[in-house]
Amino acid sequence: MFDLTLSFDNGPDPATTPAVLDILARRWLRASFFVIGKRLAASGGRAIVERAKAEGHWIGNHTWSHTMPLGVRPEPDAAQQEIGRTQDELGALASSQRYFRPGGGGGKIDQRLFSRSAVEFLTAGGFTCVLWNAIPRDWDDPDGWVETALAQCRAQPWSLMVLHDLPTGAMAHLERFLDAVGEADGTIRQDFPPDCLPIVRGEIVQPIDAYVT
Repeated sequence: MFDLTLSFDNGPDPATTPAVLDILARRWLRASFFVIGKRLAASGGRAIVERAKAEGHWIGNHTWSHTMPLGVRPEPDAAQQEIGRTQDELGALASSQRYFRPGGGGGKIDQRLFSRSAVEFLTAGGFTCVLWNAIPRDWDDPDGWVETALAQCRAQPWSLMVLHDLPTGAMAHLERFLDAVGEADGTIRQDFPPDCLPIVRGEIVQPIDAYVT
């Protein structure tokens, strides 16, 4: 038995994200979608995210370009360009908690996640920072990630899993994964494990130096 929170990063994608939404809707499941600003702004992107929000999913900010972790970006205004610009694009689609997920560069959680200026931007803006504790690398193993994901779920009482609504073919196995979660007596919930939230509504609630360059 275990708890599982589903989150999807790097969309919206015009084909994959609606297919994921269809699967979740059939099962009455709610998740979180951390969107990339430039994909939200692309043709058709906003309509997809509007649908996700209307169906009860939480919408978060996953930077504008997702090119490199904030902690290694050289631009002095990187936080505004990557976080602020995306938040402006989200507008009313954003969750009231202003959820933000940094890019980890292959899912790694280390000192590259944030610069000091990015942390200042998030705290001043009242953001809640959402990290993760399960990442089955579906983009890297689109046909075999389900077994990895199940092993990660079984290894801890509550997993906050990062999947990707991208056209890699990985989401063709989402229903198989959800079936396996049910067979293992897993419970899917929408809220986040507190230990994955180092910043909540602009307040640093956990030691954060390990995430900051």
